[in-house]
Amino acid sequence: MYSVRKHTQIWSSLLIGILCLACSTKQVVMDFEPIIHENLPVPNLEITIPGMSNCTNVNDNMLKLNTIEPVVIIVHGCYSSAANYNALAKVFAFHGQQSICFNYNYRDSMMKSSSLLIKAIAQLSEPMENRKFIIIGHSQGGLVARKALIKEREDSLIGQVQDLDLELITISSPFAGIRSADHCGKRIYLFLTLGLQIPICKMLSGDKWDEITSYSDYIREPGHLIPEVQNFFQMITNEKDSCRQVDGNGQCLEDDYVFSLEEQYYHKIASSPKVTQIEIKAGHTEIIGNQIYSPVKLIQSLQTIGILKPTPEEKIVLFSKMLNYLY
Repeated sequence: MYSVRKHTQIWSSLLIGILCLACSTKQVVMDFEPIIHENLPVPNLEITIPGMSNCTNVNDNMLKLNTIEPVVIIVHGCYSSAANYNALAKVFAFHGQQSICFNYNYRDSMMKSSSLLIKAIAQLSEPMENRKFIIIGHSQGGLVARKALIKEREDSLIGQVQDLDLELITISSPFAGIRSADHCGKRIYLFLTLGLQIPICKMLSGDKWDEITSYSDYIREPGHLIPEVQNFFQMITNEKDSCRQVDGNGQCLEDDYVFSLEEQYYHKIASSPKVTQIEIKAGHTEIIGNQIYSPVKLIQSLQTIGILKPTPEEKIVLFSKMLNYLY
C-alpha cells in the first residue's frame, strides 16, 4: 500500500499552517478569478460534447480547450453534480491544467453512464492533438470511470481512438459494493417480500440498484483495464471519526462516514498490475473539500503522484488564500 504521509512535500506543511490562519477569517477581498485562469493554456478549440461541461450548474457546454495540452476529466459521485467540482477544477486551472466535468444521472444504470463516458471521451479525442486524459472519479463516479475503461465490453475504447493516453484516479469508491444495499442483491429477500424487493430498491437507488451490491456482476467482475490506461491510482479514504458539519461550538452535527475500508478495498481491483492504492485519513466529502475543510489532503496526494503540477514556491501563500476563497 502506498503511503501519502511518507511523501508529503515541504510546501504542504507550510500550506497547512497558512490554511489554519486563513480559516480564522473569510474576509477575502482579492478577485481570484483572473488569477485562477491566467496560467491556463490559450484555447484554440471550441466544442460541445454531450455529457461534458465546464463544471458549473449553468448551461456551459461550450468547451474551450487547447488541443496540444492534456485534459483533466472529473466524474462526480452520487447525490452530486458537476457544480460540486467547480472549485477543484479551479485548483487545476491555478496550476495551468485544463479540466472539464462529465455529467450523468446518478440514478441511471452505471453501465449506461459509463457507456456515455466512453462516447464523450471518443468524441473529445477527435480534434485533440494531445490525447492524454486524466480521469478523476469520486465515490460512484470512480465506479463509472473505471468501468468505462475496461476491455470486457462491446463498446470498449480499444481501437476507437489512436494514441490515447489515460491516467485513472478514483477517490472513495466502493469497489467491493455498498453494504447497506446488499439486501437488494439477496434472493431470500425477493422471496420474503413477495417480489416487492425490486421496486423498493429501484425507488431508493434508481436503475443502478442491482449494480451497487456486493452480489452484482458489476462489482464481482470489475474487468481488466484497457492498455491505454497507463496508471490507476485508487485513493481509499479512512472515514472513521470524520465530520461533515459542526455547530457553533465546534460539535459535530453530521459525520462524514459513508464507505468503510472494506467497501473500498477489493482484491480483484488490487490485483491489477496498474493499480497503486493510497489510503488517506479523511472523510468522504472532506477529501474533495466541504464547508469545513479545503481539500489539502487530496491536493498533496495528487501532487505526490504527479497528477497535479507542483505549486511554485512563490505562489504558495497566494494559493492558500485562493483555497480559503474557494472553500
